Amino acid sequence: MRAVRWGIGTLGEVLVTVGAVLLLFVVWQLFWTDVEANRAQSSTVTTLERNFASQAEESRTQGVQPSAVRMGKAFAILRIPRFGADYARPVFEGTDHDTLTKGVGHYVGTAKPGEVGNFAIAGHRTTYGRPFSDIDRLREGDKVIVETRNGFSVYAVVRHEIVPPTHTQTIAPVPDQPGATPIASLLTMTACHPKYSAARRYVVFAALVKTYTRAQGVPPGDLVVPAGASAARAA
Repeated sequence: MRAVRWGIGTLGEVLVTVGAVLLLFVVWQLFWTDVEANRAQSSTVTTLERNFASQAEESRTQGVQPSAVRMGKAFAILRIPRFGADYARPVFEGTDHDTLTKGVGHYVGTAKPGEVGNFAIAGHRTTYGRPFSDIDRLREGDKVIVETRNGFSVYAVVRHEIVPPTHTQTIAPVPDQPGATPIASLLTMTACHPKYSAARRYVVFAALVKTYTRAQGVPPGDLVVPAGASAARAA
């Protein structure tokens, strides 16, 4: 009988320990990865801004041409006023797991920012800084600004779509029209849906409305946070 009680007690201690470990993992996965990722992404944005300024001057004085972007390398900054005045996330080449833990990822083979075709990007809705946490709160006409060493591409949201993970036609040169020849410059943003699940994909489509050189900069009006945006993020 004593052995049975000892066994039950030991099992209980093991279960408590396992439960504590699982709880710590959940806390790390859902919260601490955000803390670490936000810090790292902010640092990357600062580095990109500094590099863009110096590279733009180098290109102007020496005629240096942009080089191809390596896999896993940050090459752009994404700004979405709907997500707050201070929202700025680095965009990396590639959409593999490791790359998406560092920020927003660019689907390899899709258009570059401002080009004719479909500039397609992906981001997490939960964990690792959750850059697309509020992707479902974007509204028609909301601005999405992509900054590179060459300048700024300003897109306006057109529509939303929820699709299965296998529905890759959303990142075709003409979204949802495989094989069609693109004649416009488009942006597609994808994220898992619903939150805390990878069952489907939430997709937002936008169209290029304006480009600006680095010398021009982005007009303040394009960076204004839409009315009600703060309340929406707090909800």
